[in-house]
Amino acid sequence: MLTEVTATRYVTPLREGGSLPGLVEGDDLVPYVMKFTGAGQGRKTLVAEVVCGRLARALGFRVPELVALDLDPVVGLGEPDPEVQELLKSSGGTNLGMRFLSGVLGFDPLAFSVDPQEAGRVVWFDALVHNVDRSWRNPNLLVRRGDLWLIDHGACMIWHHNWRGAAAWADKPYDATDHALAPFAPDVAAAAAELAPRVTEELLGAAVADIPDVWLEGEPGFDTPDAVRRAYVETLRARVATVHERITLPEGGAHPGAGR
Repeated sequence: MLTEVTATRYVTPLREGGSLPGLVEGDDLVPYVMKFTGAGQGRKTLVAEVVCGRLARALGFRVPELVALDLDPVVGLGEPDPEVQELLKSSGGTNLGMRFLSGVLGFDPLAFSVDPQEAGRVVWFDALVHNVDRSWRNPNLLVRRGDLWLIDHGACMIWHHNWRGAAAWADKPYDATDHALAPFAPDVAAAAAELAPRVTEELLGAAVADIPDVWLEGEPGFDTPDAVRRAYVETLRARVATVHERITLPEGGAHPGAGR
């Protein structure tokens, strides 16, 4: 399960993206980027962050440490922004925290180079979880001490917004023509050969086990949180074997942002 931490100080809002995450300090004196259950995207964004973050780490990708952050809205009473105050008031209880990474730079394909093997691994992973938010416009990649870090997976697994159609996603193609790493000749075949056999039911089960029950309770069509967890496992497991065959990359390795 996720480590449980209590948010003791609200530091500042991070005005990037649409969910208005906040920088907070935990009772372990560690800074975290908090994503809120009361944000417009709702709790499924946090579920996607947990499943994809845990799966990515198990496959050897660098992702920030995730924790369950308990929030008492009073910790942000000094925040003058009414939008932030409303977000805090609507997010009491269990939220998601990502360990804040210092000394990082945003990934720029014109400034950093990625070898085809690493690029292929990232593209293959994004295809598996159907990440629509890793484009050259918004890479959601960080560079720290020369290493690539993956962040922000809340837009993945779009099928969990309509579980009745989830089974059809096993055969859905993945358009990587705008992917931030498309210019680096991603070797997705090698990535599939390496990673697909590792995505077992046991590995997926461990990833979904970390989703707090409170984020899964009351899901239409499911009787228990464990039933929802099982649906995530089944959908990803059905997709893993052949998803590399349905990845579309740009011809010649170029994308619309290559000449910026």
